[in-house]
Amino acid sequence: MTRIAIVTGASSGLGAELVRQLAEGTFGPLDQIWTVSRHARQTSPLVRPFALDLTDPASFDALEDALRETPGARVVLLANNAGFGTFGDFADMPAPDNAAMARLLMLAPVELTYRTLPFMGPGSRVLNVSSVAAFMPQPQLATYSAAKRFVLDFSRALDAELGDVDIHVTALCPRFMRTAFLDHAGANDVAARMSRLTGFEDAGRVAERGLAAARAGRALCIPSASMRALYLATKLLPYPLALAAERALMG
Repeated sequence: MTRIAIVTGASSGLGAELVRQLAEGTFGPLDQIWTVSRHARQTSPLVRPFALDLTDPASFDALEDALRETPGARVVLLANNAGFGTFGDFADMPAPDNAAMARLLMLAPVELTYRTLPFMGPGSRVLNVSSVAAFMPQPQLATYSAAKRFVLDFSRALDAELGDVDIHVTALCPRFMRTAFLDHAGANDVAARMSRLTGFEDAGRVAERGLAAARAGRALCIPSASMRALYLATKLLPYPLALAAERALMG
């Protein structure tokens, strides 16, 4: 058996931290770590890089073919982490940005999970990176927050479906991290206001908490205690009131 972990968006930020910790044995023994990003490169003897663009449907075929060609391939972890976000009013967004976000944040996890499931077995895990932005609709992050809500709901439903065969799916919901995500987000003033509300989170800590939750088979991981409180608040408060409170806190 060839024990494989697959990490998308692996070249920087949270993805790079996941790869580093996997290479150090955080998730148990692995034979290969497949890193998927447009600029993937080999960073350790365990790493097998795949330089792919996950907005291109051909990338899913390439990964599935590679699994079929690997003797005894067993995917013990799939970490769907690739993504980007663009801040601002929906009507002002370039059309390609919204379409690319939808493909990368929603379609890619669905496709990759579906393609890798035949290579999983009892004890295999899926770690889907959602966000605290998924907790309620976010003006000026409309497509991004909606996509991350999709990831959250998809993960929890799939975990319920697969739990009986000991394959578990974890939705990881971190705050913003100081990663390349913000370099491409566009509106720094919105990012600054959001960071005043949520603060920034350390990518290494998020990776550690996410991998531990996945290994334990937990359906939801919110690394920050304050964001766990926010999650509960969004369940209790009507959306207009929760949105007004958020806007007041953001200034």
